[in-house]
Amino acid sequence: MARLAVVDYDSCHPDKCGGMPCIRFCPVNRGGVIAIEASRDRDGKPVIYETTCIACGICVKKCPFEAIQIFNLPDEMEKMVVHRYGVNEFKLYGLPTPVQGKIVGILGRNGIGKTTSLKILGGEIIPNLGEPDKKISYEDVLRRFRGSEIYNHFKELADKKIRVIHKIQRVELVQKYVKGYVRDVLKKVDERGVSKDLIDLLSMSSMLDKKISELSGGELQKLTIAAALSRQGDLYMFDEPSSYLDVRERLKIAISIRELVPKNVKTLVVEHDLAVLDYISDYISIVYGEPGAYGIFSKLYGVGAGINHFLQGYLPAENMLIRREPIKFLEKESFEETPAGDKKILVTWSFIRKSLGEFLLEAEEGEIYRSEVVGVLGPNAIGKTTFVRILAGELLPDEGFTSTIGMRISYKPQFITPNSIGGSEEDLVESFLKEKAPDLLKTDSWLYIDVTRRLGIHRLLQKRLGDLSGGELQKIAIAKTLGQEADLYILDEPSAHIDVEERITVAKAIRRDIENRNVAAIVVDHDLSMIDYISDRVIVFKGEPGLRGYAEKPKGLRKSMNSFLSTLGVTFRRDLKTKRPRMNKPGSYYDRLQKEIKEYYYTHPTEEIE
Repeated sequence: MARLAVVDYDSCHPDKCGGMPCIRFCPVNRGGVIAIEASRDRDGKPVIYETTCIACGICVKKCPFEAIQIFNLPDEMEKMVVHRYGVNEFKLYGLPTPVQGKIVGILGRNGIGKTTSLKILGGEIIPNLGEPDKKISYEDVLRRFRGSEIYNHFKELADKKIRVIHKIQRVELVQKYVKGYVRDVLKKVDERGVSKDLIDLLSMSSMLDKKISELSGGELQKLTIAAALSRQGDLYMFDEPSSYLDVRERLKIAISIRELVPKNVKTLVVEHDLAVLDYISDYISIVYGEPGAYGIFSKLYGVGAGINHFLQGYLPAENMLIRREPIKFLEKESFEETPAGDKKILVTWSFIRKSLGEFLLEAEEGEIYRSEVVGVLGPNAIGKTTFVRILAGELLPDEGFTSTIGMRISYKPQFITPNSIGGSEEDLVESFLKEKAPDLLKTDSWLYIDVTRRLGIHRLLQKRLGDLSGGELQKIAIAKTLGQEADLYILDEPSAHIDVEERITVAKAIRRDIENRNVAAIVVDHDLSMIDYISDRVIVFKGEPGLRGYAEKPKGLRKSMNSFLSTLGVTFRRDLKTKRPRMNKPGSYYDRLQKEIKEYYYTHPTEEIE
């Protein structure tokens, strides 16, 4: 077995651990052979020598900050090493293989090597083949991959015969490097003469006269995607193209990439929204492993089979179990067809009207039952956040009332900063959670097992809130919200910046929380798969973004989804094996059939038609 030792140096604090017990108690040191020692290059932090480590696990158990991980991997895995960031740091095995004329989707958890693989395939990083201290050239890379499918791709990179168009993950960086007006930027990069089509398809006309510095996250996302599709390239890479976008915009983005990427080029897409990834991709490459430690890329699968294998947690081509429990979507009966029985109403509201400047929000009267999760769907700037802030008591309606006055409410806001969740940038995560939701740190509580551990929050305890990434801060905000005693939990866009497995973990935690406490939850989100997975009923918002929003009363999944999707002209079916919702290709058999019978969203699985 090959040894893989990983140290999270951000979590390692030699001055706080009582004399570095990881080194003091290592039995290999006692035998005269050094397996772990303090390194001057690491400010006195430990370096583990994988060739002498016997994987006894003592250092892992002794570290009070859980900063050390030791893995036993098959010896043949070392033949697959592509890149390593440093000694005892993240290691990448394998790469997704771009296919000429096809779109390859990349699916996996955060921190597992997806973005790194794009940088390598795009020529931004020369892979060091697992030897971070050596200077590796493309000649070494070509020698390593000779005879493999990906050899020709690296040969083109080495000979500079391939032009790469990379839509980056962190679109906010565009404002740092690109200046001017949107109209001028699109005109400058339009090498294919498609910018006018993209402006119409992506509804960008209202942002053309804005400066780049004035754009929102969603507008920056649309700009970067439009700019990428406007340029002529041989390899197109889109890293999380649906971030910051609402459901309607996500579907338009999916259609744009699918239809407007040039024919006979290679395309790679990293995405966490399963419905979007399913629609865009021809093939799927799954990356599995341990976030922050190592990632392994699978072989290519057909898109439907690949996503199903990921959800089921087993990769047949590799004979590899990547998850102990499969992710299962449930076949739900329509709420209207299921009597409420002895369910008790927890929250009610009358017809509500609220004006904010030129924007007007109106909401039909409604109610929420105990032990119920109500999803909220609608485009951006349509009043969803205003509505939940009224229910949370942060805003008062101009007309109407709610029964939430005096009720205990735990609210996760849409935009997350240390201040918005009741902390400061200098607060340690551990001290913040001890004050706000102490049960999250009690090792015998279900919250610690199902939330703190599964979301990896236990590895963030010694970090400051101000040093966390967007995804890490999002997980802290979700955990804090669920960790508080409340009658009603409101979570506004909890899926933002977190991966598929973390979204399902959050959904399960919300469901367990409301059932254990006999309370209720409202979840606002743009991920249709998550809304489908978690919701008993759904509130649909319609109207004109930025001017007028109208919230329908809560309805069962079938009726609400039909109402929402009919306005978009998009149909969904259910997968036979996993019961997940799948977006139909426009004009396909199921698309035409479901539109004809006015069933835009099948609540039961449908037989696949070849």
